[in-house]
Amino acid sequence: MSFGARARARAVLSTLVAALALLPGCWLASAARVGAGFAAKVTCSLAHDSGQDPQWVIDEYVVHEAKPIGPLLSWSVDEHGAQVRVGGVVRASAVLRPGLGCTLLPGDSAAQLVLPEGLPNVSRKALDAATAWPLGAADPPPASPAIEAALDRAFAEPDPTHQRVRNTTAIVIAHDGKLVAERYRQGYAKTTPMLSWSMAKSVTASLVAIEIGDGRLALREPAPVPEWSDPKDPRHAITLDQLLRMSSGLAFDETYGATNDVSRMLFTSPDVGAFAARSELAAPPDTVWSYSSGTANIIARILRDLHGRDLAAQVRFANERLFDAADMTSAFIEPDVTGTFIGSSFVFMTARDWARFGELHRNDGVWNGRRILPEGWVRYVTTPTPKSPQGNYGAHWWLNRGVPGHPEDRPWPRMPVDTFAATGHSGQFVLVIPSERLVIVRLGLSRPDGDDVGLEDLVVDVMRELGPGEVRSEPRASEVHPIESQRASILPFEVRGAVSE
Repeated sequence: MSFGARARARAVLSTLVAALALLPGCWLASAARVGAGFAAKVTCSLAHDSGQDPQWVIDEYVVHEAKPIGPLLSWSVDEHGAQVRVGGVVRASAVLRPGLGCTLLPGDSAAQLVLPEGLPNVSRKALDAATAWPLGAADPPPASPAIEAALDRAFAEPDPTHQRVRNTTAIVIAHDGKLVAERYRQGYAKTTPMLSWSMAKSVTASLVAIEIGDGRLALREPAPVPEWSDPKDPRHAITLDQLLRMSSGLAFDETYGATNDVSRMLFTSPDVGAFAARSELAAPPDTVWSYSSGTANIIARILRDLHGRDLAAQVRFANERLFDAADMTSAFIEPDVTGTFIGSSFVFMTARDWARFGELHRNDGVWNGRRILPEGWVRYVTTPTPKSPQGNYGAHWWLNRGVPGHPEDRPWPRMPVDTFAATGHSGQFVLVIPSERLVIVRLGLSRPDGDDVGLEDLVVDVMRELGPGEVRSEPRASEVHPIESQRASILPFEVRGAVSE
């Protein structure tokens, strides 16, 4: 087909889409809104937050992710954000704000946009360029030939048909608390903030941990969700623990597509927490395990309400108590229109900072002698949820424990059983392997969904080269400063009915 013929066919199809999209309840109308919202939000974030060429983002990522609408997108990116149209009728835009990244403005929600006061004055900690990672910003020494070969293998594109594309953007390897290797795709660097997708859930859990340590939240009490406040509501008894463990029993469709719950929540709703909180109870709490981005955003809205719906206060809290406290000075969380952090999906930080996040958890929540996460929290999030298959989920962290009695039956058979991970769509991984003293970060824009990115090969190659790390004792009590207002009554974070180790 000639270029002119393709253009005419595209014009005819766009007109058809535009007509159908106007019909109430039409599947295509919903798909068009989701596709436009996805394209506007992701293009804005990757172009402005990560500094990527928006044309590349559209052609090599968005068009493929936003099927079947992708080929019908028209778009523009400027210093204020991104705008997208589908068929000339369905529109979406995302606005860029300093310190907050991009916020999607679904429908006519621009007038509702929360404008944080004082946010431009929020300063970030500076790292010493001459001090080694993790406390500073110095580069690592040259990696060994074996590690370089492992990186070559991980960045390779083994599928000649291009049906599965790795698009590896960054790999960072830390061993015994030292940065031993890093590599970036062209267009990315050690200073590039990178998209989390669902790794954000593990960050959200860490903010919850600090609030619990301060005595402002409780794991075992009913979650403070306004929609469930009536004691007669069957959802009233759902606890924060059950939300973190994806065992709330709430109905939520996470089967990624044009019109499922997660897509409509993220790309058509101005209030992601309210969208998820409207979910009905499909099963009694703790009787089923069902992965849900909705529960992460319910939790994020709880965190918002703890800070009086003050977005600037939330940003300062996240920076002072987690990000800057653990030297993750590039990190930020993108909010929705109402000022709720999109705790399921949209955290940005450099690959080095993602490695710091893993290192914080490898060291039981202690950073440079100071306790950031309450004692017992890391054990809590890495204890398998009873109903999770293969013992593969804790509390907003993925695990590799295996089926009780059959530990060989686990998600990553070639990785140690104590591996735990923050993971995300398109091949995002922060792997923490305590027995090997390893933290490995692998980031990318892989498609179709990042399932075949050579992750186990990379880990095996690295373990073979580095060997077990130096055995180091836990921090002495005198080296660990308790978090402010630490409540001993919430420690340890026992897991009721949990799978035994």
